[in-house]
Parts: sequence; C-alpha cells; structure tokens
Amino acid sequence: MTSFTVLRHKNFTFFVIARFLATIALQIQGVAVGWQIYQQTGDVFDLGLIGLAQFLPFALLILIAGHFADQWNRRSIVLSCFFIELVCGLLLLWFARSGLTSVIPIFAVMALYGVARAFMMPASQAILVNLVPSENLANAVALNSSLYHIAVIAAPPLGGVLYLFGTETVYSVVTVLLSFSVLLMLPVRTNFVPNKREPISWYGVLEGLRFVRSRPVIFGALSLDLFAVLFGGATALLPAYASDVLHVDSVGLGLLRGAPALGATVTAIILGFFPITRRVGLWMFAGVLVFGGATVVFGLSESFYISLAALFLIGTGDMVSVYIRHILVQLETPDEIRGRVSAVNSVFIGASNELGEFESGISAAFLGLMPAVIIGGGLTIGITLICMFLFPVLRKMDRFPNIELLKKD
Repeated sequence: MTSFTVLRHKNFTFFVIARFLATIALQIQGVAVGWQIYQQTGDVFDLGLIGLAQFLPFALLILIAGHFADQWNRRSIVLSCFFIELVCGLLLLWFARSGLTSVIPIFAVMALYGVARAFMMPASQAILVNLVPSENLANAVALNSSLYHIAVIAAPPLGGVLYLFGTETVYSVVTVLLSFSVLLMLPVRTNFVPNKREPISWYGVLEGLRFVRSRPVIFGALSLDLFAVLFGGATALLPAYASDVLHVDSVGLGLLRGAPALGATVTAIILGFFPITRRVGLWMFAGVLVFGGATVVFGLSESFYISLAALFLIGTGDMVSVYIRHILVQLETPDEIRGRVSAVNSVFIGASNELGEFESGISAAFLGLMPAVIIGGGLTIGITLICMFLFPVLRKMDRFPNIELLKKD
C-alpha cells in the first residue's frame, strides 16, 4: 500500500487539505512578520521576541489544551483554532491598511496565535489516529508530514514575492487561505468518543507528563529534541542573515525559509515509501547530529547557495527525528490520554522551536549573528552525544513497538 492510498478516507483528506492551506497561510505570514519587524527595527533581539511572544501563552496553556483534547471533540478544537488563526490574519491585515508603525501590536497578535497553537498541536496530533484505521497510521503520519513540508517549501518564497507588493497583499492572501481551512474542517467527522468530562484538575492535566516520564523511550526522544534542538534555532535569524550576511531581498529570505522544508519533504516522501523499521534509536540520533552539523555549516557560510544547501540538510535531519518521535508517541500512547501526551510532546516541540528562537535572538544580540549560530550548532552536536549515553534504551532501540502497523500491505 502506498502512502497516498490513505486519501480514500475522506475525513482524513479534508483534514490534511485544511491543514495544508493553513500551513501555507501561516508560513507566508511568518515571512512577512519577520521581514517587516526587522526592516522596521533592525534589531536581531526583536526576531527573538517573535518566538517569545508565541511561546509564553503556548507554555501556559499547552497542558490544559491536552486535557481538552481528551475531554472535548478534537475536530471542534481544530476548527476553533483555525478560526482564531483567521482572526490573527485579519488583525494583521487591519494593521497594514491603517499604516501602523509600532511593532508592539504585531507581538500581541503573535501571542494570540500562540494561544491557538497551544490548543491546535495536541488536538491535531491526537486526531490522526481517529481519522484512519490503525494499519494506515504510519502512512497517514508520513503523508501528513509530507504535505506540511510541501506547504513550508512553497509558502516562504511565495510570501517573499507577495511582500514585494506590500504587507496588505500578503495578509489578504493569508486571510483567504485560512477562510478555506475553516470551511474544509466543517464536514470532518471522527470516530473519537471523548472521555466523560471531568473538572480540570492538576492531576488530570499532568497525567500526560506522568505517562511520558514512565516511558523511558518516549522521555528520551522528547528530551533529545528539546535540549539538542533548543540551541539550533538558526531559522529565527534568517531575516537578519538574508539582509546583513547574504545581502538578498524578501524573495531570497523566502527561499531560505523554504530550504529546510524542502529537505524535510524529500525525506518524508522517502520515509512514506520506505519507512524506518530497524535501528530506530540510532537513526534518531543520526538525524539530530546532521541537524547540528548543518547548522554549523550555515553559520560559517557567506554564500547564498551554500546556505541553501545547509538549510536543506537541517530539514533532512530534523525530519528523521520528527518522524521517529511522532510514531513512538502515537504507538505507545492509549487513546484516552493521547491528547495530554500530545500536549507534553508539544511542550517539548514548542520549547525547542519558539523558545529556541528567543535564545537565538539573545545570543545574536550579545555574541553577534554568525557566532550565535555556529555555537548553537556545536551545542546541538555536544548535547546529542551526551543524550546517547544518558538514554541507552533509546540508543539501543532496534524496532518500533507494534512494528506490524508500519509494514505496507
């Protein structure tokens, strides 16, 4: 069975198309916001603040959001999050039309987006298993990841071109795409029956964290992603790199933003047809080592094309790690707490991404742009090697649990 056969499940198809369009919209928005703020302030620290503005509400709400993903209809949560993201796009469009020059309202919108992302991540991760039979889960994961990264490839260059016509044009396209995402989620139905609703309590909210801590393989995989990738946030500094090091315009920035996704997509497509089934742990560590090494190369490069190649490899390494981690979490987790466990997974992802962006902004402000990226990549490599000894159960892991689910029919 090929990866695309899973599209016969119409609810899954509507969901992935809606997510595909939303991802395009948000990637376009990300290019515009980063370039707009850096052109207005010229401060790399502000690029880090974009990540912090998204991470703070995310960190405060994500565990509660995981509880909601197990207690409420996951499809309704995803739909609501698409709607909030649409509101964010409309606000940015309004700011553009009003000629707003202050960046503070933009940070506020990014914080609102962080709220939506907090509820979106556990619900959208947990919903996959409710949209397809278990034997199709690996193909669904691969195809969902492939479409996501195809969107991330196509959208940043498109965002860079659209920015040439002004921020109003960019945010108009964003709102149209998010409107379609909302409409596509309306007919989606799932086979998920929410647990009996209970009052929110710390015990229930922290159930996912206790489960992850009790599973050394999952805990090791998530810890590796958090501590290793935290320091490799080179992509947060791309607007400054594009402008000050590589001397390209918003179109060049878009190409740079799309390069990691191109690497990830090529890898995801290969994994969709040839999934990893042996030496799973070593593959995961190898992926993160490639990520760190490519980050160092990117930091040293002053050539646009070498930088594109390094970013491509960053995406390749990251996709291997993401693929293995996501399948481990899905196959090891009972459905009744899948939302809360996905929330914990999202905490680790959010910390390594948005908090990593903030760390990169601070490092660049104090160390300089290129040293911050080079040191960050070196730390990623060092922490990965340390994790190989701290989590021997993950390093020695040969096969996924329930490996039969990953075999093609």
